[in-house]
Amino acid sequence: MYAAVRTYEGVTDPAEAGRLVNEGFVPLVRQIPGFVAYYWIDAGNGVMVSTSVFQDQAGAEESVSRAADFVRQNLASLLPNPPQITAGNVVASA
Repeated sequence: MYAAVRTYEGVTDPAEAGRLVNEGFVPLVRQIPGFVAYYWIDAGNGVMVSTSVFQDQAGAEESVSRAADFVRQNLASLLPNPPQITAGNVVASA
């Protein structure tokens, strides 16, 4: 498995961002081949974290690309800063 974690800082309205991600992005990410799981986390203090898990690196990379497009088209005012992206092979899971 392969995971991509995106950390967004300076989120202006976490509740609205969560609603839009749940209604708009979650259906998109589920369509990517190899999808395993997706999480959108409110870490507090204007920080939100997105975690995408896929069977392979290609799926995770596609999720990063689609997330960038979705944010640009739907969340630019709520997520004003580019995310910090961390990705890699899942080496342990439960």
